[in-house]
Amino acid sequence: MTDVEPHDIPDEAVAMLQEYLETEHDFLSWLGFTVDEFETGRMVGTIPFDGKLTNPTEPPTVQGGVASTLIDVVGGIALRPYLDDPIDDDVATINLNVNYLRPATSDLTATAEVIRAGSSVGVSYVEVESETPDGEEKPVAVGQGAYRLFNG
Repeated sequence: MTDVEPHDIPDEAVAMLQEYLETEHDFLSWLGFTVDEFETGRMVGTIPFDGKLTNPTEPPTVQGGVASTLIDVVGGIALRPYLDDPIDDDVATINLNVNYLRPATSDLTATAEVIRAGSSVGVSYVEVESETPDGEEKPVAVGQGAYRLFNG
């Protein structure tokens, strides 16, 4: 359910946002973040497995803060179509709740779905999947974020 109708984001704007997140945003590009899908009310993004992001376990498991970052990022960006100006207006995290389900041993892929978007606050639900120590692809974390929507 949403209170605000989303705006269509032109393909060139999606490409510009993707370019920014993947190559110009220092932290996200350092993590190797990629935009896999972006459509109204839904976003999918991935952070690839990298030894520098792991816990000292055997096998190495991805540190939980990486999943938390991914949940925060895709949850907030999924709300951009609900802003007056999806490119120039801004989103900031108000609250983030993350539940870790099991260890992750490969790339993390998060899928965000907008639950509600109002005039000043939006909420997204996010599920993160990865390969687990048993070799199966499973949900490894779920989260919900509340975000302040700064409309111009």
